Amino acid sequence: MVAETTPDELRERLADDEDIAVVDIRDPSSYASGHIPDSENLPAATLGPEVFDREWPAEVVVSCYVGKSSKQVASVLDSNVDADVSSLRGGFDAWDGAVEDGSEGEADLGPTSPF
Repeated sequence: MVAETTPDELRERLADDEDIAVVDIRDPSSYASGHIPDSENLPAATLGPEVFDREWPAEVVVSCYVGKSSKQVASVLDSNVDADVSSLRGGFDAWDGAVEDGSEGEADLGPTSPF
């Protein structure tokens, strides 16, 4: 079972500038409407070897809409990358920290592999 990170815990870790990545798996239009600052948009359908094989920070937190899909994707990432992976409890809906608009951080991974 993959661990969960609360929005408060994530906000603290981001403020402390820890070696952490936030992966937002929502669709690109939702991500563009608002996302956690410095997060990367990696919709679940883009997960595959090209994503797994890249260098990852020490910790990865996966965010979705409400925290359900992120648990599944976090489990897949946890099995395939060398990082401590968790799911954001409550997803982006529970996030009450700073929000960025636009498509910064959107992944361009070429062809997608369904999961």
